[in-house]
Amino acid sequence: MRDLTTLPDLRLALVQTAPVWQDPAASHAHFARLLEQARGADLVILPEMFSTGFSMDAAALAEEEQGPSRAWMLEQAARLDAVVVGSVITRAADGSYRNRLYWARPDGSCAHYDKRHLFRMAGEHEHYAAGSERVLLEVKGWQVRPLVCYDLRFPVWSRDPHHTDLLLYIASWPAARRNQWNRLLPARGIENLCYVAAVNRIGADGNGYPHAGDSQVLDFLGDSLLAAGDAEGVFQVSLSAQALARFRMRFPAYRDADEFELKV
Repeated sequence: MRDLTTLPDLRLALVQTAPVWQDPAASHAHFARLLEQARGADLVILPEMFSTGFSMDAAALAEEEQGPSRAWMLEQAARLDAVVVGSVITRAADGSYRNRLYWARPDGSCAHYDKRHLFRMAGEHEHYAAGSERVLLEVKGWQVRPLVCYDLRFPVWSRDPHHTDLLLYIASWPAARRNQWNRLLPARGIENLCYVAAVNRIGADGNGYPHAGDSQVLDFLGDSLLAAGDAEGVFQVSLSAQALARFRMRFPAYRDADEFELKV
């Protein structure tokens, strides 16, 4: 297990709002105004498909890998001196459409994660290709595992009590299933002995489905550190690496974890 005691606190900014339906330019302008409230954060988190809303019209809305939403995220990262995270409908180099999470850094570099579990009840698997690689990314020495919406229901894909300090979920999770959202998130923190941050959208999308928000941050005990409810805004909180290190030393359940191998 890594030594976390020398790491600084990590400040998060969760951006809970409604994207402008299938209008990236308007969504960019809307989010840019809100991001003025995110100054001082190290990691700024936007919801799933923040530039369009959760749409199955991939052929019409997909951006190239170096497209305008990715460029906008890099501009915001430089402006805020923070990592900015959100997912975008993207046409990959192989021609497939991806629900792609970008990790835009202030130095102009960018990593990505492609959503693994596609929500078949909305037909997402018919319009997008699933990702095949888990990703672990770093900010201020913290190890962060980014995941997208439906991934939350699959604990093996999230499982990593040895290396992950923060599980990060971005979502367009509908209000009809908010109880499951609020129950699964603390479970992921408890079983992985790590922090969890989750950002969901609010409002009705272009198909009329309402979203309740419930963006939140939880600690390694599954206890709430921040709960946004259904309010629009930017919500900030700081995470303590020292508190996480003390808990893992006092309760090293990770030492008894089962060995397994993922097949994708």
